[in-house]
Amino acid sequence: MFEQISSDEWVADNALVFAIRDAHPVSPGHTLVIPRRAIASWFDATPDEVAAMAEVVGIVKGQLEMAHHPDGYNVGFNDGAAAGQTVFHAHLHVIPRFDGDVASPEGGVRHVVVGRGYY
Repeated sequence: MFEQISSDEWVADNALVFAIRDAHPVSPGHTLVIPRRAIASWFDATPDEVAAMAEVVGIVKGQLEMAHHPDGYNVGFNDGAAAGQTVFHAHLHVIPRFDGDVASPEGGVRHVVVGRGYY
């Protein structure tokens, strides 16, 4: 799926990965960082691919800082159907967060399991 995206839509890239804006963003600037090699799982990525993804996350963060001035970020991935993965080509989400975008952000990504976000 992702390998069919034209490089004209890329917002950042390096030799091993590219980034695009999410087609269904949860916040302004929500971006996906995607390995060029079609792998289903983050855990199948090589050390070089992991480093390349981290590099592009940094580039994307710089872009988002300039364009949207977020107050924070969630960065992560869904791995496997039980974790909510629906596109089985590994990718990282870079989600800009803004003060007040949810009533109570405490717990962050822990809220993916309902009732476990607060501790």
